[in-house]
Amino acid sequence: MPELPEVEVVRRGLERWVAGRTVEAVEVLHPRAVRRHPGGGADFAARLRGETIGVPQRRGKYLWLPLEGRDLSVLGHLGMSGQLLVQPQDAPDEKHLRIRVRFDDAAGTELRFVDQRTFGGLSLHENTPEGLPDVIAHIARDPLDPLFDEVAYHLALRAKRSTVKRALMDQSLISGVGNIYADEALWRARLHYERPTATLTRPRSAELLGHVRDVMNAALAVGGTSFDSLYVNVNGESGYFDRSLDAYGREDEPCRRCGTPMRRRPWMNRSSYFCPRCQRPPRVPS
Repeated sequence: MPELPEVEVVRRGLERWVAGRTVEAVEVLHPRAVRRHPGGGADFAARLRGETIGVPQRRGKYLWLPLEGRDLSVLGHLGMSGQLLVQPQDAPDEKHLRIRVRFDDAAGTELRFVDQRTFGGLSLHENTPEGLPDVIAHIARDPLDPLFDEVAYHLALRAKRSTVKRALMDQSLISGVGNIYADEALWRARLHYERPTATLTRPRSAELLGHVRDVMNAALAVGGTSFDSLYVNVNGESGYFDRSLDAYGREDEPCRRCGTPMRRRPWMNRSSYFCPRCQRPPRVPS
C-alpha cells in the first residue's frame, strides 16, 4: 500500500502535468473503479466533463484533485495497485486500464487510472470548509504538514493507551505513516514496536516524530519505495528507497548499527521488522 512519500510523488507529478487542464471526456472501463462514486460510471463521467482540474492536494496517504471554482474534488484511492499515469494519447492501453480522462487542449497527453487488483478507484465528493473531500474529513494532518500540532500529538499519544506502532499507524492521530515507514522510524528511534505510548516522554515522542519526518523526506528524495512494478509515479517510474531501508524486509540481515541479525514478527496481519538488541521489547510487569 503506498504511504505518504509515494502518494506525494504522484501528487507532484499530477500538479505538473494535470493542474489547470479542462476535462473533455471521461471513459470508465471497469465499474469497480468508480464503486465509491454513488452515481456510477456514467454519472462520474458526465459530472467531470467540462470541469477544470485545480492543484492536486494530499493529506497523509489520501490524494485528491479539486475542481476549480467548485466545492467538489475527485478523490483518488490507489489501494494496493492503483496508478495514476500521464500518457501520450496514442500510447497503447495498459492491460489493467480502468479510467481514461481526456483534456480539451493540444498537450497530447491524457490521465489514466490503471489498477491490476481493482481495490482502488476514483470518486467525486463535496468538500468540507477546509477543502478536504468530506469522506476523509476525519483524517489527521500528516507529519510533513506545516500545521501539524506536535504538542497535541504527544498528548494524544499519552492518552491513547496503545502501543507505539499502532499509534503511528492510527490515521486519526497522524496520517500517512504505514507499515514500512513505521518500522524505519522505530529503528532509527531505537524503540520496540510494542512500547506502550503512555511511557513516551515529550522529548522521546518529539525525537520519534523527527525520525518519521527524516525517513519520509529521504524516501521522497528518491521517488518513494517500490518493491514491485505496482507503485510508480505518473511517468511510470519506480522509486528507489527500498535500497536504503534499514529495517523493513531485512529479516536475518545484520543490523546496520550493531550487527545483530534483524528479526521479523507477525503483527496485525502484517510483519514488524526490528533489531532485538537496539530495540529491546518492553518489560512485562510481574
